[in-house]
Amino acid sequence: MSELTVGSRYAKSLIDLAQEQNIVDVIKADMDLFLNTLKASPELKAVLSNPIIAHTKKVKILDEVFLGKVNKATIAFFKLMINKGRGEVLYTTAYEYINLYNIKKHITKAKVSSATELSAANKQTITAEVQKAIGGTVILETKVDPSLIGGFVLTVGDRQVDTSIAASLRKLKKEFAGQAV
Repeated sequence: MSELTVGSRYAKSLIDLAQEQNIVDVIKADMDLFLNTLKASPELKAVLSNPIIAHTKKVKILDEVFLGKVNKATIAFFKLMINKGRGEVLYTTAYEYINLYNIKKHITKAKVSSATELSAANKQTITAEVQKAIGGTVILETKVDPSLIGGFVLTVGDRQVDTSIAASLRKLKKEFAGQAV
């Protein structure tokens, strides 16, 4: 079974538990902290994934890093995963929990790449337009990509709108190449 499938199942169980205990938002904040910690410390991620390292040592490390910073249900879940030999899917489980949380709360992530930094007004306009089109809340992630020359590329889920000058030039080149033959 793939890591994503296993992680998704554990995330589903965790979100069900969180709903029962009315701590969905608290666990989401814990998962954000966990993911950010693992991103900042690849060594920790490697230790948790390593099957050679004893479960007791992993649990002790998790206690040292997260005890008092996360909800007791979160730390209990981490320990359960470690003791079941599923430390390698903790990262994926946390990531999938956040995805499930976003679905339940109707939160959509949108990414926009532009040739230059977008102004606050531009970001607000794009966010409002995407919210109007899909409903729910939109979290906009921006990225500067000078190779676009001008314009932007907006990605929401599996849909993409490319208004970049680079894309227009590629299209024009393709059209000219087709006419030259």
